[in-house]
Amino acid sequence: MIVLALDTAGTGCFAALYDSTENRILGSAGADIGRGHAEQLMAFIDEALVASGKALSDVERVAVTIGPGSFTGIRVGVAAARGFALALAVPAVGVSRLAALAAAARERNPGQSVAVVMDAKRDEVYCQMFSADLGALTPPEALEVSEAVARLTGFDGIICGSGAVLVGGEANGSDLTDICVVARLGAVADPSQGKPKPLYLRGPDVKPQAGFAVSRA
Repeated sequence: MIVLALDTAGTGCFAALYDSTENRILGSAGADIGRGHAEQLMAFIDEALVASGKALSDVERVAVTIGPGSFTGIRVGVAAARGFALALAVPAVGVSRLAALAAAARERNPGQSVAVVMDAKRDEVYCQMFSADLGALTPPEALEVSEAVARLTGFDGIICGSGAVLVGGEANGSDLTDICVVARLGAVADPSQGKPKPLYLRGPDVKPQAGFAVSRA
C-alpha cells in the first residue's frame, strides 16, 4: 500500500510517500518552517512525489497528524488530507503527534513504556502515557505542570517531548514529528474510525472580542 503522509500540526511541514509492503519511505520533503504551512505544503507534496517516482493516482491511503499543536497548522493538514482522500477515493486516517513521538522514542529505547510530555505554554503540558507495545495507558490530556508531575511520579519508562524537562524527563526533548513514523502509523491505522479530525486539547488562544459585533441590517 502506498501512503501519502502529511505533518503540519507543529512547526514542521512535511510530506512523504511510504510503501507499506516494502516498509520504506519512497520520497519525502519538508522543513521546520514555524509558520506558513498553507503556503508551502503543496510544494512539499510535489517534491515528495517527484522523489518517490510516484503519481498521486498511486496513493492508496492518506495519513495526517491531527494534533495536539498549532490550530492553524492542524486545520491545514486535515483539510488537505480529506481533500486528497475525496479526490482519490481512498481512506484518510489521523495520527496523533503524541502517538508518533511515543513510537519514535520506543524505537530508540526498545521494550520501554513511554510518556510524551509536550510544552503547551501557560504552565501547561500535553501529556499521554503508552505501554511498551504503544498501547495507550492514558488519554491525551492538557494538564497543569504540577498535575503532570504528580501523574508521572513513579512512572517507570522514558519521558520525552519538549515538556519532559518540566516533569523530570530528558532535557533536550523535541516535538518535531518524524514523518517516517507518521507514515508507518498511518499505514496500520483503522480507517473505519472515520475521517481524521483535529485533536484539540484546549481552546484557542485567540478569541473574538466581546462587545464589537456589528449588527445586521
